[in-house]
Amino acid sequence: MSNFCLFNPEHEIALASNLMNFTAPKAGRMLRADLGFLPVFWAEEGDVILVDDVDSCQNALDDFLSDCAWWLKTADKHLPHVVWTDGRRMDRIPLPSSIDPWGWDPAVWNRLSRIAIDKALLPSLHHIEQIRLLAHRRTAARLLAQLSGTGIVGEAFECQTMKEVEDLVARYKRVMIKAPWSSSGRGVRPFTPDKLLEAPQKKWIENLLHQQESVMVEPYYNKVKDFAMEFTMTHDGQVRYEGLSLFHTDHTAYTGNLLATEEVKRKAISTYFSTQQLDDIKVKICNCLPSLLTPVYQGPLGIDMMVVEDGNGHLLLHPCVEINLRRTMGHVALSLSPTHGDEVAMMQVVYDQHYQLKITK
Repeated sequence: MSNFCLFNPEHEIALASNLMNFTAPKAGRMLRADLGFLPVFWAEEGDVILVDDVDSCQNALDDFLSDCAWWLKTADKHLPHVVWTDGRRMDRIPLPSSIDPWGWDPAVWNRLSRIAIDKALLPSLHHIEQIRLLAHRRTAARLLAQLSGTGIVGEAFECQTMKEVEDLVARYKRVMIKAPWSSSGRGVRPFTPDKLLEAPQKKWIENLLHQQESVMVEPYYNKVKDFAMEFTMTHDGQVRYEGLSLFHTDHTAYTGNLLATEEVKRKAISTYFSTQQLDDIKVKICNCLPSLLTPVYQGPLGIDMMVVEDGNGHLLLHPCVEINLRRTMGHVALSLSPTHGDEVAMMQVVYDQHYQLKITK
């Protein structure tokens, strides 16, 4: 029996829309089409991968393999033999035993329900709505509240009225206001008391309160470094730590991940704070997540973190900026990272008429 895998990078925008018949923005559709081969990096032998167009996806994978064969050899990575499909002639593919999308949302459920696969493999729409509610940024705020300690920083508040927002902006002077559901830094804006007086900015908040019923407000933190921890919530309700993700962003948009062993990544982070503090937070997260997520969510997830500098120049750890209840580019990077040695590389998504996955020294 095989897994039925697919890359739906428009997932978070689809969650925000909450529409069954959701049409992704052009960039999301292009990303899905150009990088639809990504599941091959975590698939197992004989798995099925759903793509928009089989020929173009296989060509894109061939281009990647031609360009990056040196790294796969260095990292001792071997890709499985998989079955590609565009959803037609499903009678010709192996019968799947499970479905593994990038992330679950009403739109991907609708897409999969129209394909000739066993509908018993699909979660119910009620279950999809429960996953969507857990993907609300309030879940990250709830986890954050359980991770306090020495050298730890971070607060987040859910506001359902403009008055609540105004009070927090007046209290903290400089804040980040976030939509409950948004994608890759979109739906996140900095605010000060003066900016809150600007009609277009206030309207943006009012629209979010109307459309998504609340907003999240967080004090502004002076970020020094982004990173993440990747996990998997197992079927028996346990949390399995998968590894660190050291990534780069450009104005909140993802640009690339470091490919290296866990040891090399831990050494890099230890320039900011002790690995013991890192391990303590990892253990706390593994202990706290089951009560927040079970029995609703099973599968891969990532927790974005950051190193911040306080007003006295001290470095602190913000242990939960976001929870991504989906597979992440950090998981992809882990699939392509070596398990031993000191070799490092950078995995990047670049755009030149088409999106491409690149690995460079």
